[in-house]
Amino acid sequence: MKNVLNNAVSLIVVMIVLLLIIPLSPFFLDVMIILNIAISLIILLVSMNIKEALEFSIFPSLLLITTLYRIGINISSTRSILSNSGTAGQVIQSMGDFVLQGNVVVGVIIFLIIVLVQFLVITKGAERVAEVAARFTLDAMPGKQMAIDADLGSGLITEEEAKARRYKIQKEADFYGSMDGATKIVKGDATMSLIITAVNFLGGCVIGMVQGSMGFTEVLQVYSIATIGDGLVSQIPALLISTATGMIVTRAVAEDSLNIDVTRQFSAQPKAIMIAGGVLAILLAVPGMPKFQLAVIALTMMLGGFYLMRRMEGFAAVPEQGSMAAGGMGPMEPEQMAEEDDFKDINSVYSLISVEPIEMEFGYSLIPLVDEASGGRMIDRIVIFRRQYAQEMGLVIPSIRLRDSSSLNTNQYVIKIKGEEVAKGEILVDYYLALEPPNLEKEIDGIDTIEPAYGIPSKWITVDKKEMAEIYGYTVIDPLSVMLTHLSETVKKHAHELLNRQEVVRLVDNMKKQSPELVDELIPPLISYGNFQKILTNLLKEGIPIKDMETIMETIVDSSMTVRDLDTITENIRVALKRTITRRFCEGNSMKVVTLDAELEKNIITSLTNGDHGMYLALSPDVMQSVISQMSDEVKKFQELGQSPVVLTSQVVRLHFYRLIEQFFPDVYVLSFNEISNNVQIQAVGNIMMQA
Repeated sequence: MKNVLNNAVSLIVVMIVLLLIIPLSPFFLDVMIILNIAISLIILLVSMNIKEALEFSIFPSLLLITTLYRIGINISSTRSILSNSGTAGQVIQSMGDFVLQGNVVVGVIIFLIIVLVQFLVITKGAERVAEVAARFTLDAMPGKQMAIDADLGSGLITEEEAKARRYKIQKEADFYGSMDGATKIVKGDATMSLIITAVNFLGGCVIGMVQGSMGFTEVLQVYSIATIGDGLVSQIPALLISTATGMIVTRAVAEDSLNIDVTRQFSAQPKAIMIAGGVLAILLAVPGMPKFQLAVIALTMMLGGFYLMRRMEGFAAVPEQGSMAAGGMGPMEPEQMAEEDDFKDINSVYSLISVEPIEMEFGYSLIPLVDEASGGRMIDRIVIFRRQYAQEMGLVIPSIRLRDSSSLNTNQYVIKIKGEEVAKGEILVDYYLALEPPNLEKEIDGIDTIEPAYGIPSKWITVDKKEMAEIYGYTVIDPLSVMLTHLSETVKKHAHELLNRQEVVRLVDNMKKQSPELVDELIPPLISYGNFQKILTNLLKEGIPIKDMETIMETIVDSSMTVRDLDTITENIRVALKRTITRRFCEGNSMKVVTLDAELEKNIITSLTNGDHGMYLALSPDVMQSVISQMSDEVKKFQELGQSPVVLTSQVVRLHFYRLIEQFFPDVYVLSFNEISNNVQIQAVGNIMMQA
């Protein structure tokens, strides 16, 4: 039975082709016409009930099949009209009588109006919308791909989710491209119906008067009824399909073959099947309509839709019961113990003075995004981010404490590091955030705002404007992703503050499992845990991964033989990690950087002064002001390029120049030539010069 269902569409297509050749009796012609009307109704109702075009991804192929089906019926009905003196079944006869009402002129006018409405209004509009949607979907693909890469890089999504989203984008482009061509089929179908109607009428008149010896009045009466009836039973389904086409292109993904997708996607809409059966049952009231055929098909559809609906409700009840059974107190529910009883214990009072490494507070409206009992996925996404960050940087981010706060506005959230606020944002749960593209062609209506993580001008838009915003080139992000991106970027920026002594001991203990001799040689004979923590903190502060712990420890051992200064040891470690640094800051095989003028580097070196806490830079205020001003201009260039600013200096100058600009430009990375692999092509986009 399953194989028959999976190949049902193939059998139907073969049957449609046979309609072009094999004559049909009036009884079966009535069945085919009724099925044509029913299928068109179902397609229209499905297109009205889907939330996005991809839920009905078979539509372009279905459009071709239904058009071929109508043409096959038209040819069969034409053969019957011309061969049987205007007789082509009860549906055509009843429809012709019902519309003409004894007046040929009125019937012809009504038929022409229906054709013209379909041809000039619905079909032409759908064709234009499909063309524009296809073009804008293709134009928006690069931006969507960049958004997926950004989410994947920040740990907001897994590799599997990224693949699924890329697959969806590709299918959207394929769908709208197919729809652009499929609308031409609808336009051709409307034109062909006019031609077939004219052929039926003229051919019938000739046959009736020449071969049938009928008078002109009789010929006009017989063949006008048959022609108009045939045209209407063809045009009504065509009009429904054209309307569905217009709906579908204004809002595309197939996972299996067309046969399986048709079966699955139609069975997923039982209400549409039941309503279509009900409409067919109403047609029983039309005088002269074939009662038996209509009743059987209508009853079958209503019973089938009812069965599918009950089946879907049964499947839905299982997970619902499971979720109730797995209930219990969620993470957002209040504690059962009263605060007064809790604070009687002195140990509970001590818990009040402890601070969380990372803490996130949010307003009441944001609770559904976090509460797993309400379907919130934030905790799962945080787990993914922590794992990816550990794999990339070699540091395990501490657990993040999530709590609601009555002191915040309902849509606000606050990110705290060690008990102090470091970032704040506000999101609208029922909206999407649309990031403005660099070259905005058309603006969409929304609430102006600034994206909290990167400071990009954005708009909060309603759900119904999401697809249109993507067509215009906006990058659209859901509220949860906005909050998680801000959290992840904030944690990355303050990662060096999260590396405490306890975590350093864990990293060293983990390294003992791999190289116990190396660890014993390094700690404590050459360096203490405290100084080792300072070195690792220096690396993390400038975005250098500490994952290659073996190379870091070996470099410390080698450097400690001649040097005791931690800054110098850190610089030696950076040189040893040149492949890691190159991979992190290099795109492809080239790196865009800002360089320092030789005279400026010379001035920096001569301005180094030895103090109680090591070397420090003592530049004149005028030179410092000039460097900061030039650096500000260079940072703007990198913002236009869409990448992090990188300054390239000599190894002697690197650390001191970084400390000079750190407080003004915390997102600028300063590298030395010795930290870049030899095979990288360096492209200077700017130069900071010595200006007094």
